[in-house]
Amino acid sequence: MPHSPSSAPRGRVRLARGASPWLLPTAAAAAVSLARARRSGRWAAAAVPACALTAGMLWFFRDPEREIAQGRVLSPADGVVQSIMPWKDGRTRVAIFMSPLNVHVNRAPLAGTVTSVEHIPGGFVPAFNKESENNERVVWHLATELGDIEMVQIAGAVARRIVPYVPGGTKVEQGERIGLIRFGSRVDLYLPQGLAAAVEVGQVTTAGVTRLDRA
Repeated sequence: MPHSPSSAPRGRVRLARGASPWLLPTAAAAAVSLARARRSGRWAAAAVPACALTAGMLWFFRDPEREIAQGRVLSPADGVVQSIMPWKDGRTRVAIFMSPLNVHVNRAPLAGTVTSVEHIPGGFVPAFNKESENNERVVWHLATELGDIEMVQIAGAVARRIVPYVPGGTKVEQGERIGLIRFGSRVDLYLPQGLAAAVEVGQVTTAGVTRLDRA
């Protein structure tokens, strides 16, 4: 399938879908405190952290346009490869840790059809902790040219909300935006049996750009 996301202007940045519940109240508080700062020292003092928090929210919820790379399996997330583990069914799990400084919009690793999007309740321990295996998560399955591909969005200690962008039955292009995790979190991708990982633990990844499988 053609990479339609690559037709967007490179370098352009927009706000991620799903940012409004967090960003709008913060921005409103900053606007009110700034408007009243001239009349009161208390409001002036309040304006500083309110504006700083708004700036932080704008940075966190940034969603840059990207040139989607060529490759069979692309990274679904910005972050750092936390682990690469052979799985009992022959697949290989690549776990990508996303800090609060990363872009948190996740992208489709391959073109295909979303066959299921399942929310699984759980805990909220830090995503880099082994106990995060039992965290709140959304499990995706995509029917692709390589067969069934499983991707898991995992909430962390701060990231307590996962926002899928597309429902089951949707056809997606490789590199297309498919969901958001608010604040620090993790994304696991299971490479099909027979595919070796092209990345290493500690390597930085970029969603829609970094190739995960070896050519």
